[in-house]
Amino acid sequence: MGKRRLALCAGVLTVTAFGPAACAAYAAYAADGGDVSVVPAAPAPGADIALRVTGCDAREAVAQSPALVSDARLTPDDGDGLAGDGRVRSTLTAGTYTVTVACDGTEHKGTVEVVRKQAPAAGAEPSAHPSPVAPVNAGGGGAARVFADGRERHGPGAAQTVVALALAGTAALTVHRAARRQARRGRGTG
Repeated sequence: MGKRRLALCAGVLTVTAFGPAACAAYAAYAADGGDVSVVPAAPAPGADIALRVTGCDAREAVAQSPALVSDARLTPDDGDGLAGDGRVRSTLTAGTYTVTVACDGTEHKGTVEVVRKQAPAAGAEPSAHPSPVAPVNAGGGGAARVFADGRERHGPGAAQTVVALALAGTAALTVHRAARRQARRGRGTG
């Protein structure tokens, strides 16, 4: 079976297998007013969150919610929507709160589920490092990232080797042809 036929069959199989599930998920998403998303979806009181709305053609919008410290300003993002940041009130109790974005006369809604903060067990060590541990690009041309994982890289990879060999072969062929032309001209004039 050719590559095109195989790709076509794989595409048809994918649509057949996942098409109904995707349509059902979208219908639930649309019925829920799910064009406003919150990340993380279940923050603790006092947490910073990212808000995003799709289906809004305005250049700017405002997200409002009783869960937020203040209204969040949304501006165009890299995709096809508006995005911004907000902070969950630190005095909230756990529960689900509505987030509303008014855009071009249309009201877009979403929800944020605020969860109770988990208190660490007595005497437990924090699971995260108290300060950043990732290497910083501070001089060395970013060499810190190369050596941070403990592996040194030696020489070019396979792709770079193939490209270099192709370029070297082309250069050798060009030099050879130029030398042959020069030799013919030298024989013809004498």
